[in-house]
Amino acid sequence: MTVIKQEDFIQSVADAFQYISYYHPLDYIKALGAAYEREQSPAARDAIAQILTNSRMCAEGHRPICQDTGIAVIFLKVGMDVHWDATLSLQAMCDEGVRRAYNHPDNKLRASVLLDPAGARRNSRDNTPAVVHYEIVPGHHVEVICAAKGGGSENKSKFYALNPSDSIVDWVLKTVPTMGAGWCPPGILGIGIGGTPEKAMLLAKESLMAPVDIHELIARGANNRIEELRLELYEKVNALGIGAQGLGGLTTVLDVKILDYPTHAASLPVAMIPNCAATRHAHFHLDGSGPAVLTPPDLDDWPKVNWTPNTETSIRVNLDTLTPAEVAAWKPGQTLLLNGRMLTGRDAAHKRIQDMLARGEKLPVDFTNRVIYYVGPVDPVRDEAVGPAGPTTATRMDKFTEMMLAETGLISMVGKAERGPAAIAAIRKHRSAYLMAVGGAAYLVAKAIQTAKVVGFADLGMEAIYEFDVKDMPVTVAVDSTGTSVHETGPREWQTRIGRIAVVSA
Repeated sequence: MTVIKQEDFIQSVADAFQYISYYHPLDYIKALGAAYEREQSPAARDAIAQILTNSRMCAEGHRPICQDTGIAVIFLKVGMDVHWDATLSLQAMCDEGVRRAYNHPDNKLRASVLLDPAGARRNSRDNTPAVVHYEIVPGHHVEVICAAKGGGSENKSKFYALNPSDSIVDWVLKTVPTMGAGWCPPGILGIGIGGTPEKAMLLAKESLMAPVDIHELIARGANNRIEELRLELYEKVNALGIGAQGLGGLTTVLDVKILDYPTHAASLPVAMIPNCAATRHAHFHLDGSGPAVLTPPDLDDWPKVNWTPNTETSIRVNLDTLTPAEVAAWKPGQTLLLNGRMLTGRDAAHKRIQDMLARGEKLPVDFTNRVIYYVGPVDPVRDEAVGPAGPTTATRMDKFTEMMLAETGLISMVGKAERGPAAIAAIRKHRSAYLMAVGGAAYLVAKAIQTAKVVGFADLGMEAIYEFDVKDMPVTVAVDSTGTSVHETGPREWQTRIGRIAVVSA
């Protein structure tokens, strides 16, 4: 009889979430390295180089790959012959493991889970509860998969109830461009087909837990319809030209994963969930012999890529003396190195600013001629000024952009991925600019932050307004003062070019 001890299970979960916070799966890193080697778009190649450099830095420094350390997702397959030496429920044991991992004193992870989601939206402070999926299977051991899923990629999840005669490929190719770049490509698409709506979504999520192996499938060829779909979608999604960070390029996805399940004769439910550049999951088994042992990967297997700021082609910007005229002169695709003081703020801060302005109240900080960075950083440890501090998805701030530019004196913004029509219209109207930092390079970006202090809304935690003093923080002009967006021009150019280029897919 296999007996699983409560402490062994809890500590294994805690160790797994710490492990995946700073170690990419090696299969993902090797696939991203191969994508870097074949990439022909300079902007996409630079973004991939930042992600690869960040990955190695995190593996060496044991700090989070992304500031969004994710919502904890756990898949459990519990053997029917397993007995538990435990007083807590499985959910409670999972939560305690997550709690330990996210509050680890030497690698504190960002707590992003909010209680009362339709009401007060109060942070749980320890990233609990976890989302746990259970399956009871034959056997005498417990199989565990721990995954950390960031909000930027989770928010791009899609579901549609197709008619049985509809084309799954057509739906995917129509839907992927609508997802924008907030899911931080290059990543992986997980697709669930069949069952019922909730089953299709679960299949899509679970499919993402498998290793990146599309190169093996390309080499041997498809053996069934699902493998044919994987190959077709891999080729056609990449031919869309979206590219790394949505800047246009050869690689949008590193793999396409599909799981299916029998479904009703009148139905064809299809779900799609992306995994971002911060792909994070770990697998282990418990057989009663003690906690899981997670072996660190060999860093010699990481691609030999070492990104550094290009001071010859990038323009150094002094944020402390920045003027509206300077901002208006920036050009689309231009790379900048930011220096000086910038403010931060994201969803909750923008909403509070909006409410305060509506009531005629004075804001806690003056935004006149300032730049705001959309970020929710990880707390610092040891001698850090701030923990990993990569950008959050900028489109969530689109509805506040006109207000911020018209009423606060703000002159520019930094975030991740594209801006929508309302934000671009406001940027054009006020001769502002939107700058893009690379999502998936949070630790690398944080190294540019020399000091950090909270200057407003301290009660919001990671969503408070900080003031950062930065040195050579790398950004790209993604929307200039005329409203030209590189997230529109880049993919359009590369979709056309891919139609002419003989691309080696893997």
